[in-house]
Amino acid sequence: MIPLELETIADIVDGRLADVPDPHAVVSGSVEIDSRLVGPGGLFVALAGERHDGHDFAAQAIADGATAVLAQRPVGVPAVVVPDVQTALGRLARGVLDQLDDITVVSLTGSAGKTSTKDLIAVLLGSLGPTVAPPGSFNNELGHPYTVLRADADTRYLVLECGARGLGHIAELCQIAPPDIGAVLNVGTAHVGEFGSPEITAQAKGELVEAVPAAADGGVAVLNAADHRVAAMAARTKGRVMWFGEAASDRAPGEAPLAVAAEDLVLDEQGRATFGLLAAGELHPVRLKLHGEHMASNALAAATVALAAGMPPADIATVLSRAELASRWRMEVDRRADGLVVINDAYNANPESVRAALKSLATIGRGRRTWAVLGQMAELGDQSAQAHDEMGRLAVRLDVSRLVVVGREAAPMHYGASLEGSWSEESVLVEDAQAATALLLDQVGPEDVVLVKGSRVAGLEKVAQALLEVPVLPAVGTPEAVLQQEAYLAEDDE
Repeated sequence: MIPLELETIADIVDGRLADVPDPHAVVSGSVEIDSRLVGPGGLFVALAGERHDGHDFAAQAIADGATAVLAQRPVGVPAVVVPDVQTALGRLARGVLDQLDDITVVSLTGSAGKTSTKDLIAVLLGSLGPTVAPPGSFNNELGHPYTVLRADADTRYLVLECGARGLGHIAELCQIAPPDIGAVLNVGTAHVGEFGSPEITAQAKGELVEAVPAAADGGVAVLNAADHRVAAMAARTKGRVMWFGEAASDRAPGEAPLAVAAEDLVLDEQGRATFGLLAAGELHPVRLKLHGEHMASNALAAATVALAAGMPPADIATVLSRAELASRWRMEVDRRADGLVVINDAYNANPESVRAALKSLATIGRGRRTWAVLGQMAELGDQSAQAHDEMGRLAVRLDVSRLVVVGREAAPMHYGASLEGSWSEESVLVEDAQAATALLLDQVGPEDVVLVKGSRVAGLEKVAQALLEVPVLPAVGTPEAVLQQEAYLAEDDE
């Protein structure tokens, strides 16, 4: 964050100073929500949560070097006191951003692929100048301003991910950080239980391009021509529309040409895409290091943003080809010493992302025994049972060798697979991640390929980590294998 005096911060957030001996004291460090991360000159944001109240850690934050605390009540140490800390955090972020004249704000949203695309955009723009982007998925009313406050006078690009659970949420985030470039990836069924329908989801996602300034003022809306709900958002923006699509034959409404497309896309044996990047009339080869066919679409979206920022197509192709994963548990592919391959895509799940992950499993596991360990897809509302059933049936159609369904909420996957393929042993329903781990440690063998995928509530990243952390197992079923499994589970219980 740029250095600011406490009295200036109080003015920005409409607060008052309490227990402050020097109103000209400067916040020169980072703004932190976690008191353990506060350093010298920092500002600690005291949020009251369900389990902990940040106000209880205010004194320790000051002792650790913080200049002051942003608080809802006086805490006996230097503080900027406000009626609502969360609202004040957003106001502070907007106040800081308004003082950064040489910064380009890029915001993106979509039902799937936001974080991976955000990471790719950050890598691309990072080659043009100092770039700030959120770690992981900081895309809500707290993570958004938290990320904005990472920017300083040297920052040239600020990349933000916008999540939403209802109408108006993205519009509020755009009030905190108005985007110069806004990108919408897709509209699917993620959070449909909260939105009510894909149409309402599209209405909410389109709030992003409505916030983009007019084309005459440099505003750009990056839209996916292959998604009809996204394509319809062109009528909702004043910015210049730049289209991307997975094939050069795709056309936007009105037969508008694509700004970026892929030519001759193929996948290698690890599910990594190779294609020709068509951009600004130029064709350049791209060979992604990222696993999954869906990563190609994410790369095209990121390329379009970079093109809008003025990056030459040849440079875009070069940077995309060397980009690697930056966020955890998103199509991480690791190989154990005995040949077992684990695909950890356990950060989150919705029907679109599960479908993409299963297709990647089929590609990577061709000719080998494959396992799909699938947990609940949360927030699907009335469509939950049908969506889970469809994913179970898809696993059968893709010829997945074994399906392990984790948790009662995901049970329709198991029933769907059993009805689709008359499976008796190929699909199994287990209670939780620990039970899934025990099953896999007992039954997986060298050269198997295991996909782990589920919403955060399922906690399936533990399964993937267990498979990779356990020593290489002896042959399945031997006494040595049983002893190793029991020892591992006992250690895990501790």
